[in-house]
Amino acid sequence: MARRVCPLWVGYFLLNPLRKLFENPNKILGPLVRPGMTVLEPGCAMGFFTLPLAHMVGPHGQVVAVDLQPKMLSVLKRRAEKAALLDRIDLRLAESGTLGLKDLAGKVDLVVALHMMHEVPAQTTFFSEVRETLKLEGKLLIVEPRGHVSRQQFEETVVVAEKAGFRVEASSGRVRGRSALLARM
Repeated sequence: MARRVCPLWVGYFLLNPLRKLFENPNKILGPLVRPGMTVLEPGCAMGFFTLPLAHMVGPHGQVVAVDLQPKMLSVLKRRAEKAALLDRIDLRLAESGTLGLKDLAGKVDLVVALHMMHEVPAQTTFFSEVRETLKLEGKLLIVEPRGHVSRQQFEETVVVAEKAGFRVEASSGRVRGRSALLARM
């Protein structure tokens, strides 16, 4: 599904604990996540955001973590087991050209597309697929790094999302990169 996929070695670099000083998952996601929610995280990599999300959704919630790379999911699984959070995380390997989420239709409260939209070549397909997973009041948070994504590229991504059935609810001030919170229409 990606035209350029994050190399495995970068995944380890992104787990650096110092990253929380600049990009704290609790500050970014905390206002959006409640206990008991189902959160979809496409492009989860090794789980920098996944494990904090699993804490936030609590024992009655679920994080569906999807990635293209089996090795990323393998590292995430080990980290989740070590943190005793694996029972809250549904690990999924994306299929060619699809996230493979038909079983989640109308069950997801929040989708968090964090630093991954610039890797998705078929954004229309992506947004249509994640929209189908969302409950009627579901939300989509898109966050992209400024270093990889220009303002124009980000705005083009948001337009594609709007055409796929989302409306912009807000731009987030909690994030250092480019971000938008969208609601399912």
